[in-house]
Amino acid sequence: QVQLVESGGGLVQPGGSLRLSCVASRSFFSIYSMGWYRQAPGKQRELVATLFSGSNTNYANSVKGRFTISRDNAKNTVYLQMNSLKPEDTAVYYCNLVYSDNKAYWGQGTQVTVSS
Repeated sequence: QVQLVESGGGLVQPGGSLRLSCVASRSFFSIYSMGWYRQAPGKQRELVATLFSGSNTNYANSVKGRFTISRDNAKNTVYLQMNSLKPEDTAVYYCNLVYSDNKAYWGQGTQVTVSS
């Protein structure tokens, strides 16, 4: 079983920044895609950003220009840099990895709260 450990969440003021990290216990060698999702209270989980094995990226319209997804293959880590945070970004953020063998894994989630 692949373990994903997320970190970097917390409380930040509007306009601030956070960087989320997701460390995987499995190499990214056969990765297909890696992504970040979020779920706010009372809402469905939504896709925030995806990074594909060929380095193509996809972002939700609500975070374009503010969030950046990246990876460090040597550290089996995927990141989500979040800038210009807004109260509506408040949610639990989840890391998701999909491998070429069609196996998908989720992290446990990390809370991000944007409030003054």
